[in-house]
Amino acid sequence: MIHSVYFFCLCFLLWNGVFGADADEVKSVSVMEGDSVTLNTDVTLLRDDQILWMFGPKETRIAEIYKQNIDMYDSNETFGDRLQMDSQTGSLTIRNIRTEHTGLYKLQIFSNRGNSYKRFSVTVYGVIGDTDEVKSVSVMEGDSVSLNTGVSEVQRNDLILWMFNVNNSETLIAQIHRQNIYIDDSVVRFRDRLQMDSQTGSLTIRNIRTEHSGLYKLQIIKAGVTYKSFSVAVYAPLPIPVITRDTSNCSSSSSSSSSSERSLVSRCSLLCSAVNVSHVTLSWFKGNSLLSSISVSDLSISLSLPLEVEYQDKNTYSCVINNPISNQTQHNINIAQLCHTCPELKQQTLLVVLSVVMIILVLAVVVGAIYFNRRKCKQARSQVQTCKEEVLYAETTFCARSVHSTKPDEEHHIIYSSVNAK
Repeated sequence: MIHSVYFFCLCFLLWNGVFGADADEVKSVSVMEGDSVTLNTDVTLLRDDQILWMFGPKETRIAEIYKQNIDMYDSNETFGDRLQMDSQTGSLTIRNIRTEHTGLYKLQIFSNRGNSYKRFSVTVYGVIGDTDEVKSVSVMEGDSVSLNTGVSEVQRNDLILWMFNVNNSETLIAQIHRQNIYIDDSVVRFRDRLQMDSQTGSLTIRNIRTEHSGLYKLQIIKAGVTYKSFSVAVYAPLPIPVITRDTSNCSSSSSSSSSSERSLVSRCSLLCSAVNVSHVTLSWFKGNSLLSSISVSDLSISLSLPLEVEYQDKNTYSCVINNPISNQTQHNINIAQLCHTCPELKQQTLLVVLSVVMIILVLAVVVGAIYFNRRKCKQARSQVQTCKEEVLYAETTFCARSVHSTKPDEEHHIIYSSVNAK
């Protein structure tokens, strides 16, 4: 009877200790490489309690407490001196954790109160190093892009993690664990845009925006750990550049010499502009030859590039704006139409013409006035001279007085005399 009871108790312990362990829930723990993580036992130890920590599929012993004596298994080179146990609770701390410490940790507690088991699935996210190869990917805003894992088929125990670098901190955005896909919708910028391939673990970003530009980190955990990095650059659609006449040099014409004015008339400056652009290059071409260019990497600024041409230039000029994946061109420039006289120069010419016309009118009025005045004076003088020299002739007849009727004997003589009328 005693042997039967002993055999029953032994079977019960084996059932709880071995088979029950596989049925226990696995607690997932995530940590960044280089940090420390503590796996808690959630118990308070008594003197005779025994706590055993194991790691990996072979359940290799890494740390133990028995009768309040702590034993670290230094033979395990995987952890070195990184392990530390709490003498009061038996909790295990892994300091300066590395990616090779990713895996399954098993805890066994033996005490007079009973035996218990716990399991922890620890995932260590690696930090991208400066020497890691980074694959560059360029895409137009609004398109979709796929970041490939290079895995032909995801196995059941494979763990694939996708992370995005935000403010120098890696944020988990998607993962496949035990062939189950998890998309983190808490990251607002990626909401309803991410999709993972269940066969390969590749990540697709749909309707991508410029805010999705950045560094993406892939971590594949199988028997070992594999890393890949993707630098994604998202470019906004490019505007067509605008070409105008640069009138900023017109203001100098008023104070320039005559030779400078002739130069302004024979040459003009064109300005090629684009607004709200980033990561672009603006260039002037004469036919297929590059004349000048300017590049900018700032966000949303206005960019301009001048070009001086001859007024009668018959060559073909074009202005091109481009980024690594697209370009826009403004060509067929009408030099004669663009290089018209500067507005200020037109005003000055008009003022000069009006001034000359006014001077001519004034001179004409003065000359006319002098002419008419002289003519009037001449006529007046002519009239005065004629009055002074005018002679009136009158015939004088001497008649005999009727008093005397005597008839003279001599012949009658008629005497003429000039009479001046005053």
